[in-house]
Amino acid sequence: MPHSAQASAVVIGGGPAGLMAAEQLSAAGCAVAVYDSMPTVGRKFLRAGIGGLNLTHSEAWPNFIARFGDRAPLLQPCLDAFNAESLRAWAADLGVETFVGSSGRVFPVEKKAAPLLRRWLQRLRASGVRIHHRHHWRGWGADGEILIQGPEQSLSLKPDVTVFALGGGSWSALGSTGKWLELFAQRGIQCAGWRPSNCGFEYPWRSDFIAEHSGAPLKTVAISVTDCHGQLWRQQGDAVISAYGIEGGPVYGVSAPIRDEIAERGQCTVYWDLDPDRSVEKLQQAIAKRRPKDSLANVLRKQCGLSGSKLALFKTLTSKAQMANIDAIPALIKALPQTLCSTRNLDEAISTAGGLCFSELDENFMLKKLPGNYCVGEMLDWEAPTGGYLLTACFASGRWVGRAAAVKLLY
Repeated sequence: MPHSAQASAVVIGGGPAGLMAAEQLSAAGCAVAVYDSMPTVGRKFLRAGIGGLNLTHSEAWPNFIARFGDRAPLLQPCLDAFNAESLRAWAADLGVETFVGSSGRVFPVEKKAAPLLRRWLQRLRASGVRIHHRHHWRGWGADGEILIQGPEQSLSLKPDVTVFALGGGSWSALGSTGKWLELFAQRGIQCAGWRPSNCGFEYPWRSDFIAEHSGAPLKTVAISVTDCHGQLWRQQGDAVISAYGIEGGPVYGVSAPIRDEIAERGQCTVYWDLDPDRSVEKLQQAIAKRRPKDSLANVLRKQCGLSGSKLALFKTLTSKAQMANIDAIPALIKALPQTLCSTRNLDEAISTAGGLCFSELDENFMLKKLPGNYCVGEMLDWEAPTGGYLLTACFASGRWVGRAAAVKLLY
């Protein structure tokens, strides 16, 4: 039977995971207050909308789950309970229709985050959820109370349940500072240090190369790397030559094994496939058609189809001796090596690995050492590639925790 008095819940963090937990708790009849450090909630969510708001992915569900690597078994229960189709239906209930793009990624028809967030906040407030901005969580008091510093006063709260949705360790300007790690550690709660995920990598380009090609896209390429366990990772798409090195979708897709190899060995060699649609044999056949007087530049451009930024990258990463051996060029086009030694800085990463260790949580993501305190979203120690996986897991974990906490509170 439900308790006669209305249960109270505090959610710290106003991103997708926190707001979804608040929605579930409110729907169950709890009095819910959300505290966020920023002037408005959902800032990183809105930032994701600049690229069209890739909400989720339409690929086969077993493949979707596998994107979470060794954390997949820990996240699967909440993902199964709120999968990609569930997320699309939830958005549709807010009046936001979605579509599947050519890559299998799912976007709102408007390709913006603001309309969805605006309608969601309207529904939350209509249900009684109170949202407080510019309120910073400062830890726990001596009796386990929640300490919050507001713009005008300090608060000491003892809600029936607390949900932490404090985010990861990147994009600090949007509220995800990752500093909460220290406060958890002070309570003896084990956390893993932050590492960049879905990130770019630095490379010392020649000044003349970068002056001409900084920001240039590498259209339809693939990048591959073999990790320390001997597993081959390969991702195809459009990469970008950056002033600092390399970035873009396919780079982000293999960033975890590159990052880990650099951490383990000090460097990592990746291999570019500049023509994923043709085999070495097909390229050899194309080169065989060259005329005797054709220059190397013409061979690369006409027979091999390399031009613009692809040709520049090939020349930059190839020695004079390699360029002189025309017969070996097809193999180089298919596996052009580049050795990387450092990730881009943590704060610029799209997401982060590290955070609260799952060993500190029960099956409902409640802290074992602090009953009644739950944790959701990117603050947990998991990672996934871009493509809608990050957001889906944040929504799903928020829903899972909100429902589990409500059941524990009310029955």
